[in-house]
Amino acid sequence: MNFLDNFITSLMLIRVTDIVDIAMIAYVVYKLFSILKNTRAEQVLKGLISVLIFASIADIMNLNTVSWVMNQFLTVSLVFIIVVFQPELRTGLERLGRGRSIFSGDKNKKDEDSINELVSAMSSLSRQKIGALVVLERQVGLSDIIESGTMLNADISSELLINIFIPNTPLHDGAVIIRENTITAAACYLPLSTSNTIAKELGTRHRAAIGISEKSDAVVIIVSEETGNISIAENGVINRYFDEDSLRIRLKKELAERREEDE
Repeated sequence: MNFLDNFITSLMLIRVTDIVDIAMIAYVVYKLFSILKNTRAEQVLKGLISVLIFASIADIMNLNTVSWVMNQFLTVSLVFIIVVFQPELRTGLERLGRGRSIFSGDKNKKDEDSINELVSAMSSLSRQKIGALVVLERQVGLSDIIESGTMLNADISSELLINIFIPNTPLHDGAVIIRENTITAAACYLPLSTSNTIAKELGTRHRAAIGISEKSDAVVIIVSEETGNISIAENGVINRYFDEDSLRIRLKKELAERREEDE
C-alpha cells in the first residue's frame, strides 16, 4: 500500500514541463536511430547508450571508482565519435533540415513532362544496355558535385539524355545532375560508397549512386550497362528491377509527396 501511495504522490508531482522534457528527449533519440539506421554509427550509438545506462546504475549504487572510469570513457568517446563518424554526423544533420522535393515542385505540366522525358530516356537506354547515372537533386545542394562536371543548363529531353550516355562520347562517363527541371551538368564525379553490404554483382556505377545517396537526399537512377536493369538509390538503399511503368510511378510518387508537403 505504501508503494502505491508513493507512486500516486510521485505522479502528482509531475509537471507539464516534465512531460514535455521527456517527450523531447524521446523524440531526439528516435530521430537519431532513424537517421543512423543501417549505418556504421548505429551500433556505436547502441553501445554508447548501454554505457550511459551502466554509468547511471553506478551513480545510483555509489560506485565511485566505476563512475569515474565511465565518465572519463564517455568524454574520450565523444571526441572519438565526432572524428571517426564525421560523414555520418554531417549526413544526419543535413537530413534534419531537409524537406522532400523533386523537380521544381510547381503544380504545372512541366513537372509531368520532365518525368515522362526522363522515363523515356532511361527505358531506351535500358533496352540498348547503355549504362546511365542520373542524380535528381532535392534539398541538399550538389554544387560541389556539379562543379566536377560539364555545365549544360538544358531542358530535360529524352534525346539529350540518350546522347549524353552514348558510349565513347565526351560526356558519357560520369553522372548527370538534374536540378528542378534542368539538366544542370553532365560527366560529374560521385563519391563511392564504402558500405560492405552492397551486392558483389553491382559495379562502380551502382556504388557511386549509393555513395551520393548516403551523403545527400538525392534520388539516383541507374541503368546497368551489363544487364540493362534500372535501379533507384535513395538514402543509401538501392531498389532494383524497375521497368518503364514502375519507374514513372515511383517518380510521380516522389513529386506527389512533395506537393502534399507544400500544401
